[in-house]
Amino acid sequence: MPNIRISLIFLAVFLGSCAVPSPLERNQSAGQLANLHQWKKTTIVTSTFVLAAYVPDFAKNLSDSGRKSNDDTLTVYIEGDGLAWISQSQISRNPTPTNPTALKLALKHPGAAVAYLARPCQFVQGADLRNCSSDYWTSRRFSPEVVSSVNIALDQLKAAAGKQHLTLIGFSGGGAIALLAAARRNDVNQLVTVAGNLDSLAWTRLHRISELKGSLNPADDWQALQDIPQVHLVGEDDAVVPLAIAQSYANHYPAGNRPNIRVIEGFSHHCCWEQQWPQLLNTVLKPNP
Repeated sequence: MPNIRISLIFLAVFLGSCAVPSPLERNQSAGQLANLHQWKKTTIVTSTFVLAAYVPDFAKNLSDSGRKSNDDTLTVYIEGDGLAWISQSQISRNPTPTNPTALKLALKHPGAAVAYLARPCQFVQGADLRNCSSDYWTSRRFSPEVVSSVNIALDQLKAAAGKQHLTLIGFSGGGAIALLAAARRNDVNQLVTVAGNLDSLAWTRLHRISELKGSLNPADDWQALQDIPQVHLVGEDDAVVPLAIAQSYANHYPAGNRPNIRVIEGFSHHCCWEQQWPQLLNTVLKPNP
């Protein structure tokens, strides 16, 4: 615990002494990165939020006979919590990530049947920020309305891609969202999390912070998830979401049916997922039928 506190204090000092890019600059940076891979931004309107997504050209992919396959699965990457806090005591005004890890992983995914989904209030501006109270990137980050909006977005992405099933890959808090969304669907073929917050109650207790009131805990949904193949990647040196959180989640399952947890040597919460992602991905994804 002392090391975690020191790390958080250092982060607060670092952010306080450096200029955090504006939401517009964060949007532009992600857009430029996506454009390099010929992906485009789209927004998905739900009853509560407008969600941002980045996708390759699904229409072109569907008409390109060279890309057709028997695989009917769309892989969707779900972003982490983003810039939720400026310091230990100051909530961010906009949760758009300064380092969109899940987007960077998605852009390294092979093939065309892939999409990236941001969390509510990330990468949207103006009128699209409706209902964006800071509760939705702090205590209510995993709330029922957040999960419902994500599931609406997943439906639309799947339909646009012309696919019938989903593989969900979530980074950090996006791992929690992936599990919560999958527990309420019947079309998810596989779950993969990267440094995922799989048991939010255990996580708040570990860090001695307030419980996420208004949020769902993915560990409570284990029974709805037990038939879905799962792989949970944990960085050996991750002090933000350490191995104990994945183990707490897995311990809800019967001893003979616990999900696969893989500890990656030398990795932390942010290092070095992007650099090693193609190699790691080859070892965790189920083969296409």
